[in-house]
Amino acid sequence: MKHINKFFLWIIVLVLLHLIVFCAGFFGPYDYTAQDRGYPYAPPTHLHFIDGNGEWHLRPFVYALDTDETNFGNYRERKDRRYPLGFLVDGRAYRIAGIFSCHTHLFGVTAPGRIFLFGTDGYGRDQFTRLLYGGQISLVAGLLATMICLLTAMLLGGISGYCGGWQDAVLMRLAEVFLALPWYYLLFAARACLPLALSPNLTFLLVVMVIGLVGWARPARLVRGVVLSGKERNFVHAARGFGASPWYLLWRHILPQTFDVLLTQASILVPQYILAEVTLSFLGLGVAEPTASWGNMLGALQQYHVLVSYWWMALPAFMLIPVFFCYYLLSGELRKRLQVMVI
Repeated sequence: MKHINKFFLWIIVLVLLHLIVFCAGFFGPYDYTAQDRGYPYAPPTHLHFIDGNGEWHLRPFVYALDTDETNFGNYRERKDRRYPLGFLVDGRAYRIAGIFSCHTHLFGVTAPGRIFLFGTDGYGRDQFTRLLYGGQISLVAGLLATMICLLTAMLLGGISGYCGGWQDAVLMRLAEVFLALPWYYLLFAARACLPLALSPNLTFLLVVMVIGLVGWARPARLVRGVVLSGKERNFVHAARGFGASPWYLLWRHILPQTFDVLLTQASILVPQYILAEVTLSFLGLGVAEPTASWGNMLGALQQYHVLVSYWWMALPAFMLIPVFFCYYLLSGELRKRLQVMVI
């Protein structure tokens, strides 16, 4: 019961994290592509409850920011301009799941006030909004790449384990080749062979396909082992005796036995593939501007003055920590649950 409670706890946490990211338009106050050249590298906005006169306010507020013309990137708060923070405010239109149009945002301040919870980048774009929209790219890339990888592994591992013979020999030798190669270098080489001048959507799909197809070997070997054991079960022999075809036996009776292993592999592979997309985009081989992803947002840190002067530009890297932490804890709970089922 304790393991089951932890299992559902981490699932709930992950669902909430993904829900916040996928509803980026609601939680983010601005358009992630909107530039405000008057606020380059603005620091995170401070929320205040006490004004300059020492008076308390129930509703938090922000002060207007003025740039320091003598020192680029420095700002000061104007105590004479106060903008209360509003909730469920009207703003720019956005789409939920790309279908439903909406214009309500969780929070915001009235113009000309600005609120930058995580600061801005060199173009004055709100980092908090871009972090949420960038999470859509990075998280979806990890999920889709994992799906492609596991479907390929289930197909090839199932054929290898069930058919045996030369099919098994060829597929397993091919898997050993993929396991022997450093997959990050293989990933870079495969992506480098693709054209660089592509639309953001096509680039995203190609990156996901490359990431997903590179890592199929290890889960395929696990699937093969389960299939080798499963095809010798009594109910499989009984179904074969009643005239069931090999494909029916494979898809109806044998491959369902691999679902627990594949689910555990999914919880391990998703953070790895998120990191792969972040790495490719960081190096300029993945999703490019103006589309936001955690990788190309971190690409600004390749400039030394950004790295040492604007700490908030590294916040996408810190966002990876809770995501990876939850996935790895979930994988641990799945392994424990699988061991209990086997015993």
